[in-house]
Amino acid sequence: MIRALYSGRTGMTGQQLQLDTISNNLANVNTTGFKKSRAQFEDLFYQELRAMGTETVDGGRVPSGIQVGLGVQPTSVQKIFTQGSLTETGNDLDWAIEGRGFFHIVRNGEDFYTRAGAFTRDQDGYIVTQNGDRLQPEFAIPPEAVSVSIDSSGKLQAVDANQQVVASTQITLIDFVNPGGLRAEGGNLFKETEASGPPREANPGVDGLGLIEQRYIEVSNVDVTEELVNLIITQRAFEVNSKSVQTADQLLEIANNLVR
Repeated sequence: MIRALYSGRTGMTGQQLQLDTISNNLANVNTTGFKKSRAQFEDLFYQELRAMGTETVDGGRVPSGIQVGLGVQPTSVQKIFTQGSLTETGNDLDWAIEGRGFFHIVRNGEDFYTRAGAFTRDQDGYIVTQNGDRLQPEFAIPPEAVSVSIDSSGKLQAVDANQQVVASTQITLIDFVNPGGLRAEGGNLFKETEASGPPREANPGVDGLGLIEQRYIEVSNVDVTEELVNLIITQRAFEVNSKSVQTADQLLEIANNLVR
């Protein structure tokens, strides 16, 4: 009965983490470039009350033995980098990545990566994120430019009123061997870790990288219906785990009352 109490507690703790993960997904359903998370769990070690294969008195072998599990523990909260839907905006500086890859930006001298391509320009004409972080490679739109165009392969051009190209550059994308190993920093940003592997830079459409779609943004890949179903499952799982704790407590109460 004591084992049941602790196993039920680990189950409730695990379902609380699952609820936190689902809640964060739902909270970011309208966040540009957001990637949903998924909690992963594993069973804890087992207490062996009778070893498998133990020899019996008549020379046989115990076929299965007795092992009692001691609950569950979370192993990771993994980012799922599936493609989000693309929404047309009509804004020249709204870019969506269709396929693999990240935009490279710099904040306070540090490298970060993002799928949120809702860019703007700062007071010096540089293309920046909504938080003022410059896109890499840096590109300043000249004051005389009246429009900006970027093709699917990342060639960026600024055009003046006479339809003359006044500045141009090549926008590259960044990829990782294991995007799920990136650390989420908030603000739609990710940072490289040992688990993600080093960044690999290439032009859009090269080496498996996606293409850039101008005047589109990538919306969150959260499926609200899926998350609501998971929410119901999590609620019921929390309830049954709390019920196991309650039942174990009642059995202990009965055992304590035997001495009266």
